[in-house]
Amino acid sequence: MAEKTNEVAAKREMSVREAGKKGGDTVRDRYGSTFYEDIGRKGGKATRDRHGVEFYETIGQKGGKVVKEKYGSDFYEEIGHKGGQKVKKLIAEAKKKIAEGNNT
Repeated sequence: MAEKTNEVAAKREMSVREAGKKGGDTVRDRYGSTFYEDIGRKGGKATRDRHGVEFYETIGQKGGKVVKEKYGSDFYEEIGHKGGQKVKKLIAEAKKKIAEGNNT
């Protein structure tokens, strides 16, 4: 009887976060990491079908407003610049690979 009580106590010591991670890891191991992409896509489509595209526009605007209030409007300029620099770098790398391929 005391052994069973210790088992129950040991199970209760796991936090909700730990239990969620353990469950998520088990699902990933069983179905693969793309499983989450698939169910996310299905959920997004179901939400779009139920609420319409405007729903995403509305929540995007709400999120953008919260970010602007938290970080200021300059934040968008900064992340836009970073994104542009990343794209510029990727284009340059692609052009370099194409040029190297033509030289061989």
